[in-house]
Amino acid sequence: MSSGAEIVRLARGWIGTPYHHRASLQGAGADCLGLIRGIWRARMGQEPEALPQYSPSWAESGGQERLWLALAQHLRPADQPADGQVLLFRLQAGALAKHLGIHCAGGWGFIYACPRAGVVEAPLSQPWARRIVARFAFPDT
Repeated sequence: MSSGAEIVRLARGWIGTPYHHRASLQGAGADCLGLIRGIWRARMGQEPEALPQYSPSWAESGGQERLWLALAQHLRPADQPADGQVLLFRLQAGALAKHLGIHCAGGWGFIYACPRAGVVEAPLSQPWARRIVARFAFPDT
């Protein structure tokens, strides 16, 4: 199984996990970063650094792109779309990039944590796709 397929398989195991801000426990609660953290632990072991405080607001603006910088430090930037990549979204113009998902279904879908529905798999529709600001690949194990 390719690493992208393995990551998608791991992410699909989180589907149905309720949304809970700052949580990362499969089946119990996760936010979008918690989903990525859980996949990291399943593939890589211990998380590489302590989690700083962060707000749940996707409209947060100003300041440093801390999430983007952390992803770039621990994951590999990716240019071409591929299953298993971490997608970073900026959901509002002028806001920080603060939403994450896992690319899947041959580019037609993504898996993410949504406050109303928990972890779901959804189509990567044009409104979502145009908000992608960066793609990252997990390191090889």
